[in-house]
Amino acid sequence: MVLPNLCQTSFTVLRQIEPILVLEELGSTLFDTALQMVVRDRSTNATYPDAHLSREDSQQKAMSDFYMTYTLIIQLTPILPALLLARLSDRGWRRAPIVVPLSGYVLSRLALLLVVIFRLPLEAMFGAAVVFGLSGGYSAYWPGVMTLASIGSTATDRSKMMMRVELLYGAAGLVGSLVSGHLFLLYASSLGHGTILLIVSTLLHLLSLIHSIVLLQVKQVSNKEPDDDCHILSPASSNDPVEAPAGRNRVNVALLFAAAVLYSSAVGGAVEILAIFVLRQPLSWSATQVGYGNAAGCTIFLTSFLGVIVFRRCVSDVVLILIGMLSFASGIYFMSFVTATYMFYLARSLTLFALIPMPTIRALLSQQVPASSCGITLTSLQLALKFAGLAYIPAFTKIYQRTLDWFPGFVFMLSSVFTVLGMIPVSIVGCRSPQRRQYQRIQGD
Repeated sequence: MVLPNLCQTSFTVLRQIEPILVLEELGSTLFDTALQMVVRDRSTNATYPDAHLSREDSQQKAMSDFYMTYTLIIQLTPILPALLLARLSDRGWRRAPIVVPLSGYVLSRLALLLVVIFRLPLEAMFGAAVVFGLSGGYSAYWPGVMTLASIGSTATDRSKMMMRVELLYGAAGLVGSLVSGHLFLLYASSLGHGTILLIVSTLLHLLSLIHSIVLLQVKQVSNKEPDDDCHILSPASSNDPVEAPAGRNRVNVALLFAAAVLYSSAVGGAVEILAIFVLRQPLSWSATQVGYGNAAGCTIFLTSFLGVIVFRRCVSDVVLILIGMLSFASGIYFMSFVTATYMFYLARSLTLFALIPMPTIRALLSQQVPASSCGITLTSLQLALKFAGLAYIPAFTKIYQRTLDWFPGFVFMLSSVFTVLGMIPVSIVGCRSPQRRQYQRIQGD
């Protein structure tokens, strides 16, 4: 009796979105380490005679140029495909935003494997980035995951379900990052470093794709609760349900958009350069150390959402955002002066709550508009962040290249400044928001 029940429970779990999420994130963390190391190896002999750069600075410039172009392609090409897949999802094709992007994941990972095996030019990855973007990429995949998690849970359990998905994502990234450096160093016959790592990454993505086609079940829980709006996090100051506003608070919406763009630009620009920064002197990380560093980044998923669980009981959403921004600003400022590996991890430890601001900003946005406009508002925010990448990715890259010889950590200091600027509109929203007070109802005779 126990065995059939166990088999039935296991099959039920396999038909949910969580196994796909774990397989995909494990494969992605392996791919990230592989790409980082392949780009470094291919940029070793880069030269810029006109710029009079040293060999190491030339390597850094070549790597940053590659990542700038690669990231811009990945940022821009998914916009229209992601919107199309979102529309298909709303019309009943709920698995489309999962299956189609996962096929792009498989092809892009396979492309890097072919680049390594056949010694193809590194620029071939630009074509892989285009294919990945046209499949919808992360911009379609992650909303698709969140949509399935949402419709598969009741309004009461929805925030808990979202947090469980985020925790699984962070835990899978942590495990994948820890083993990625060791796998990179393994040889596959005469093909060299990275082939086994990329084969495992490709197989993991292929398994997740097959899983999404064959086993994934779209489960929709009927929701009889009134006013089921799209709040992501409830305000900490009240345990009562919050009603969606009748009108649109345009000033607060504009302030939150500005804060989100500033903070996203600060984080995106710093993380983009950080992957290159750790490979130069004085750090000069190996593949194993790169994996450990990526694992440290993944732990922020865990600590940030644990922070949300703890802090939201005693502070408002605005204060929650400010805590996360202050955490990142202090950590990335300290990163400017890192000259040893232990200092890197000390700086990372200060950014434990750096992922709190963005989901909380989305939660506040959902409270500033009617429930019927929540979807388009959050989608507009996502598009605004995409277009902001057009500015901050080239800007941070060029600033880093021009400050290599006198202060390589300058971009991290600049990122800290952008974060502090992003705290200003959030603080204004806090001042504009009415303070909720709890009153005890006195029953009459």
